[in-house]
Amino acid sequence: MTATIYEKLREQLDQYSVGFPATASGVELKILRKLFTEEEAGLFLQMSMMLEAPESVAARTGRDPGATAQLLETMAQKGLLFRQRKGERVKYAAVAFVIGSYEFQLKRMDRELAELVEAYSKEGFMDFSPEKNITPLRTIPVHRSVQVTHPVAPYAQAREIIKSKDKIALADCICRVQQGLLDQGCDKPREVCLSFGSHADYYVENKLGRYITQEEALAVLDQSEKAGLVNQPANMVNPGGMCNCCGDCCGLLRALNKLPKPAEAVFNDYFARVDEGLCTACEMCLERCQMAAIRIEETAVVNPDRCIGCGLCVTTCPTEAIALQLKPAAQRNAPPSSGRDLMTQTAQVRGTSVIPLSMSGK
Repeated sequence: MTATIYEKLREQLDQYSVGFPATASGVELKILRKLFTEEEAGLFLQMSMMLEAPESVAARTGRDPGATAQLLETMAQKGLLFRQRKGERVKYAAVAFVIGSYEFQLKRMDRELAELVEAYSKEGFMDFSPEKNITPLRTIPVHRSVQVTHPVAPYAQAREIIKSKDKIALADCICRVQQGLLDQGCDKPREVCLSFGSHADYYVENKLGRYITQEEALAVLDQSEKAGLVNQPANMVNPGGMCNCCGDCCGLLRALNKLPKPAEAVFNDYFARVDEGLCTACEMCLERCQMAAIRIEETAVVNPDRCIGCGLCVTTCPTEAIALQLKPAAQRNAPPSSGRDLMTQTAQVRGTSVIPLSMSGK
């Protein structure tokens, strides 16, 4: 049987980032049919993750230049491609489903799509078991949870990341939007997702978010910490975005929670420890932990296999009984240097390639 355009599209998306695996129910194909027309799917299959001008795409694929430019822009507006503008020049590139077109569905997310994505998540999407995948986000301890007694790299400090960005946009959390449409999730702050640089431009141009100042972004971090949200920038040294996540809604945290040892899958250099002499077993840390990493016996006890080092338990401990401790050097891992490096490393772990199948000769 000849593969349909949507089966080819699924296979291509499965090459990128955390993947887009096939399921027994075929729910992933229903998602693609809802997002892409057949014409859009065909053009996506001829795109790569390298930014390319419309005239170059048209010449390479034998398409009409005007029609190609219009279709590329339509797909960018629908969140199916990434768009970068520099002056009068505009370029487009393919994106993964996560992080990518899923997050770009803020305006298009409806009950049907929310239900399809939820079904896909339950059927096997995003498996972060060791040596199977790399998480697209990394956890950064909240600002007040780390005692700086050793050098801390700027990329490991959320506030320093913010201070290094000249252009910032703020948008709603797509995960909480999706869960809200399902009458699930939580009541935590929704407008807490940050994007930077060309990613910020994309969000604002597509009316998915609004520009804010560094001071406003720092206030978002404070609000998120107070609400018990886990700070997760993109898993690279110079991230294009930063999420503030909860275990109720976040697709990544929900996937990690399914693992027996989530700590093995995250990029973070800390874990929480309890001073038994100071702990009063007040249980406040239980409410803050998003990973079920703490239990109460005579005192609070942290399971290091589940602790992802976010520091949320530290900042509200009334007796200062909990502290973050730096992992041994052998257990620390620096994030990939760039988005391209992240995609390449993830593809190597998953046994895939960032080169489109149509361009690889397969």
